[in-house]
Amino acid sequence: MFARLFRPLGICLLLALPALVVRFGGVETPPVLSLAVFGAAVVASAFVLAWAAEAAEVDISGGLAIALLALIAVLPEYAVDLYFAYTAAENPEHVAYAAANMTGSNRLLLGLGWSVVVLVALFVARRRSGKPIRELVLHPGYRVELGFLAIASVVALVIPLTGQIHLVLGIALLAFFLFYLWRVSRVDTPEAELVGPAAVIGALPARRRRPLVVSLFVVSAAVILLCAEPFANALVATGSVLGIDEFLLVQWLAPLASEAPEFIVAILFALRGKGAIAIGTLVSAKVNQWTLLVGSLPIAYLIGGGPAALQLDGRQIEEFVLTATQTMLGVAVLLALRFPRWAAWTLLGLFLVQFLFPGQEARYVISGVYAVLATIAVVRNRAHLVATLRAPFVRRPTPERELEDARN
Repeated sequence: MFARLFRPLGICLLLALPALVVRFGGVETPPVLSLAVFGAAVVASAFVLAWAAEAAEVDISGGLAIALLALIAVLPEYAVDLYFAYTAAENPEHVAYAAANMTGSNRLLLGLGWSVVVLVALFVARRRSGKPIRELVLHPGYRVELGFLAIASVVALVIPLTGQIHLVLGIALLAFFLFYLWRVSRVDTPEAELVGPAAVIGALPARRRRPLVVSLFVVSAAVILLCAEPFANALVATGSVLGIDEFLLVQWLAPLASEAPEFIVAILFALRGKGAIAIGTLVSAKVNQWTLLVGSLPIAYLIGGGPAALQLDGRQIEEFVLTATQTMLGVAVLLALRFPRWAAWTLLGLFLVQFLFPGQEARYVISGVYAVLATIAVVRNRAHLVATLRAPFVRRPTPERELEDARN
């Protein structure tokens, strides 16, 4: 048992150690090497955080567990993004990087994460049953998350319309996120089984498990916070050295590194035939990003000495429109608590197309395609629209009715 635990922890420690040596030893390294060293430390620490957060579910329940796990899960990504927002007052170009990291992480989670997990889950279901499975059916409890995501998506349209992320909107989104945590703590959702190192930690006696989980939280969070600044600076410097658009590096490489553990855990659930739980978990992660992450940016900007609004330029507005319309399509598809195969391929295809056609006109065309498909999906699933929008505010959910709707 201990070998199954200490081997992955040892690997993560070895990956993080060079970053600590460089950070505290004052070692000067080339930008590309710095990116690799600090990026490896962030990824390794993110894995440790994910294992500790999962194992903590054994000892913590209810709203406290949801709040703690939600905040911990997003720490690697937020550390980089909030650093850019915090320093944007002194370095105005960092406004673009903060927006890029935020939009990239959101589109990566939905376009790549949701779609790949669904396709893997449907493939596994087909192998097990011997019959073609065309869609995943989500647990009724996830309608609450979907309702929060739908409302946040509509509210977020204020950002491209005004060309800024205002402090008032940020505070409202943070309040909405806190309300979300309180609300989902009172909704029954399926319990996810622990896998890998998290399962080993969870199986330990309480007197060993609890100190270990706390230690893993503290150490991995400290490493991430120590590496966030040099990792972010290395991203920008590497782009300059290699002649790569720094905006694209910040938009895709940093979120991919920070979200890798979450993706891998979700895919593992899908491979084990727990696809509905896997996609439900990623839906919850999307709510966190679209409320807590977006809402935190103007607050970090203000603390760093900036004004009350984070002003966006034309490119950032285009990216936000693309992200918002993608989110609307994801919500519209799931209104019936079903994730069809065609929707997974569509989300994945549109996500990949943006890399083939990166221009301004292409971004608006793809946004238009997202919007049209979202409208069609809403019309098709219109019978579930009101129930979804009401779900966050209904005091007592009715899972029996939801199960009946999901079967119809």
